[in-house]
Amino acid sequence: MQVATSLKLPAELKAQIDETARKSGMTAHAFMVKALSDTARRAQQQEQFQQDSLDALAEVERTGLAYRLEDVSEYFEARARGENPAKPELKPWRGATRP
Repeated sequence: MQVATSLKLPAELKAQIDETARKSGMTAHAFMVKALSDTARRAQQQEQFQQDSLDALAEVERTGLAYRLEDVSEYFEARARGENPAKPELKPWRGATRP
């Protein structure tokens, strides 16, 4: 289902949208719908990233364990070289008191 809406744009912005859409092989309408959709998706991803970060921090605080940055960096560098390294090990987080 689609819902109609009205959007008033500054003339200069509308001209930019028209030109960019034309160069992209899209209508101005399709270009704006895509831009709005992409922006909404990014906002949702940012919100999820923030929640995942808070959840991960809570897990570290609960367990006192975390991955060392150096170990994770080495792991991904090896993966980028096409290797199949072992997953890094969780280690005590500095300053954490384990329950």
